[in-house]
Amino acid sequence: MKNDLLETVAEPVRMIGGIVGMAADTVRETLDHLFQGHVPFRAGILFTQADRAGVGSVPLVAMISLFMGLTMALLTGYQLRKFGTQDLVPGLVGVGFSRELGPLMTGIMVAARIGAAYTAELGTMTASEEVEAIDSMGIGPLRFLVAPRVLAVFLLMPCLSVVSNIAAMAGGAMVCERQFGIPYRYYFELVLENLVMRDIVAGVVKSFLFGLIIGLISCYKGLAVTGGAAGVGTATTSSVVTAITVVIIADTFMNIVLVALYE
Repeated sequence: MKNDLLETVAEPVRMIGGIVGMAADTVRETLDHLFQGHVPFRAGILFTQADRAGVGSVPLVAMISLFMGLTMALLTGYQLRKFGTQDLVPGLVGVGFSRELGPLMTGIMVAARIGAAYTAELGTMTASEEVEAIDSMGIGPLRFLVAPRVLAVFLLMPCLSVVSNIAAMAGGAMVCERQFGIPYRYYFELVLENLVMRDIVAGVVKSFLFGLIIGLISCYKGLAVTGGAAGVGTATTSSVVTAITVVIIADTFMNIVLVALYE
């Protein structure tokens, strides 16, 4: 029983240490290549990964966020209408998604879609010893495989969060216009009146953080694969679950910090 408890505690510690070590080695390999006057990876690789992580995720993020905005406006609107305060709905949707739900929902969707893909790709390469072959050729596998993937998710997450916010506000506007008699123009005026810069900044900071978390965890899980094809499947499942869990935990701590700063 005691050994099981120790193993349960030790496993997350080992994973955190492995991720930090991988991130440090990736930065070191990339900077060493730059200092030698070489490009660490081709721009085409970064653009390809950015297209997958960013452009490819837009339809999913927009659709889910649209329905989330519809639902949030509908449920809060019916409750607030009892007190004659349905005009608060636009502000609730705008602030709620810009500061909290936009980055969080985007992070969960990207972890499920892109994080799983990265883990499966790198896991297959690890199981088939392609990563070792790249290393034996003198090509740093971390700067060549990990750096462009992590950078793509890191840079594209804020853009996807903006898409999520716009889609959610559009969904809320449709509900408010049809159910609560709030015209579209007045709806967006109320959204802008309630949004403040700190809400937007909080959402952007969260987006960057979530992108970094998803990229590092998914690549680490892929490079740590053992056991062939079965190991790839296990690592992919673990990657998605771990990334989503860590994103939610990080969001909670970010909210605590932001509330303390803005009090």
